[in-house]
Amino acid sequence: MSEMASDEEENIIPFQLQFDKPIPFQIKIAEWNPEKDLLAMVTEDSKILLHRFNWQRLWTISPGKPVTSLCWRPDGKAIAVGLEDGTISLHDVENGKLLRNLKPHAVAVVCLNWEEDGQSNTDESGNFSVYEDRTSRFFPPAPRAPKMPGLVAGDSSFMDDGEDSLAELSNTSFRKFNVLCSGDRDGSICFSIFGIFQIGKINIHELSVPVPNLDEHASCKLFNASIYKVALSKDLCRLVVMCTGELRDCDIKPREEKLNVQDLPGLHCLAMDTSIFWKRKYELHQVAQQASNIEDLTEVIRASLSVMSKQWADAMKTFHDKFHSLSTLIIDNGLESSPQEEFLSLLGGARISPALNQFLVNSLGEVGVKRVLKSVCGTGKEIQQIVLDHLQPAAEIIGFRMGELRGLSRWRARYQGIGLDEILLNEATENTGLLLVQVQRFMMVLSSVVQQFSNFFNWLVRSIKYLMQEPNDQLLSYNSELLVVFLKFLYDQDPVKDLLEPSEAGDDIEIDLKTIGRVKELLQFGGFSECDFLQRTLAKEFQHMESRYFLHISTS
Repeated sequence: MSEMASDEEENIIPFQLQFDKPIPFQIKIAEWNPEKDLLAMVTEDSKILLHRFNWQRLWTISPGKPVTSLCWRPDGKAIAVGLEDGTISLHDVENGKLLRNLKPHAVAVVCLNWEEDGQSNTDESGNFSVYEDRTSRFFPPAPRAPKMPGLVAGDSSFMDDGEDSLAELSNTSFRKFNVLCSGDRDGSICFSIFGIFQIGKINIHELSVPVPNLDEHASCKLFNASIYKVALSKDLCRLVVMCTGELRDCDIKPREEKLNVQDLPGLHCLAMDTSIFWKRKYELHQVAQQASNIEDLTEVIRASLSVMSKQWADAMKTFHDKFHSLSTLIIDNGLESSPQEEFLSLLGGARISPALNQFLVNSLGEVGVKRVLKSVCGTGKEIQQIVLDHLQPAAEIIGFRMGELRGLSRWRARYQGIGLDEILLNEATENTGLLLVQVQRFMMVLSSVVQQFSNFFNWLVRSIKYLMQEPNDQLLSYNSELLVVFLKFLYDQDPVKDLLEPSEAGDDIEIDLKTIGRVKELLQFGGFSECDFLQRTLAKEFQHMESRYFLHISTS
C-alpha cells in the first residue's frame, strides 16, 4: 500500500505559478469572461483593467467614480460596471468605450448578474419565434446623435466608432433574451432586459419570508438587510439572493414578550420565483426592444437640442461681441440714444451720428459684417440641417414605435399582464405628435429669424459702402419693413434661444385667446386632447414627451 502511495505521489503535478504581473494597486474585484480567456479586474483606485490569460493588458479605463461591482454579458462582448452612486455603465470589451449609462439605483450597486435564456426561440407550439423589427420597412436607418461643434475625436466615448459598437452590440443582444440583475446597498434589486431597459424592481425589506422549519404560519421580514450576491438561474425562472440581516416575525405585537419565531441574524439565502421572464419572454422581448430603441432615439433628440443650443449661443455671442462696441461709442459721444434708434435714424435718411459712423466704418467694417453674417446665418442653416437629419426623423420613428406599442397594449390577454398601459401609451403617442408640431413651429421661427438677420446684414453692407462712397450695385437688396421689425424686436431679443432652452415655471410662451379658442375647436374633431402645448417651447415639449415614456412595466 505504501509503494502505491509513493507511485501516485510521483505522478502528481503540483500547482505552479505561470505568470506574475505586478499591479500598483490591490485588486478588489476580478471576473473571468464566459470563455475564460479574458480577466476583468477592478483595482482599489477604481480602475478597470482587461487582461488576456497570458497577462497581456488590452485596455485600462477609469470611470471617475468608485467601482463597486462588475459582471460580463453572457456573450462576452460587453461588461456591466456598478458604481458607488447607483449607476450601471456598459462598456465595449473591444476597447473599453462607454456604450450606455443606466441609473436604476439611488445607492451603490453591490452585485451584478447577467443571464441569457439558453433555449431556442420557439414558442409553446414549437414554432420558431423571433421578434421582427418592422421600422426599416417604413423609415431609413435611425439617425445618430449629432456631434458637438469643436469636439475633438475621442473626447466623447458615445461618438464616432462608439456608436457603431453600440449598434452592433444592441443588435447581437436582441437576438437572445437576456436579463441583467443588479442589487444595491439598500436592498433593492432591479431587472433590466438586454441590460439597458429596466423591467422591474423589488426590495428585500418588503418581502414576506416563509420559515417552514420554525413556524409554517409565521410571516417574517428582513430588517437591516444588506445584499451580498444575486444570481438568476439559467432558465431565468428563479432568483437566488444572498444577504445579511435579521429575520423577524412581523405579526408580533410590540407588547408581546414572547416571539413565535426567534430573531434570526446572519446570512440568509432567499429564492424568488421569476418565472414570468421565461413564461412571457417573447412579449417582454418585443416590448423591451421597442422601448430601448425609443430611449436611444430620445438620446438623439436630447443631443440634437444640446448641439443646436450651443451652436446658436456661440453665433449670438459673436453678434453681440461685435455690436457691443456701438453702445460704448454712443456713451463716449455723450448721446442718449440706443443702438436701435441710431440704426433707425440711418434707415430713415437722417444725419448719421459720429458714433454710428465710427462703428460702421472703423469698428465693424464690411469684413466684420460678412463674418457675423456667416456666423449667424451659417449657424442657422446648420441647425436646420440637424433638425432635418437628426431631431425630426428621430421623433418620427419614436411615433411609429409608440404606435406599435399602443397596438400591443390593446392585445390585453397577452400584453396587459406585463404592464402595458393603453392610457399611458395613448398619452405618450400624443406627446410625440405634439413634439413634431413644435419642431415645425421652431423651423418656421428659425427660418424667419435667419432671414431677418440676413436682411439686416445686407443693409449694413450697403450702408458701409455708401459711407465709404464705393459702388454697391452688385450687393444684395434689403427689405426696409423687415429691417424695422428686426430693430424693434430681434436686435436685443432671441426667440430661437427661448425655444431651445427649457422654460422656467411661469415663463411660458404667450398665446392670444383667439388662437387658443381655434385650437380648442379643432380638438372636437378628434385632434389632441390638450392645447397647452402652444405655450411650451421645443425643449419643454421634449421634456414633457419624455416624462410620459415610463411604460409602467412590472414583474410583480
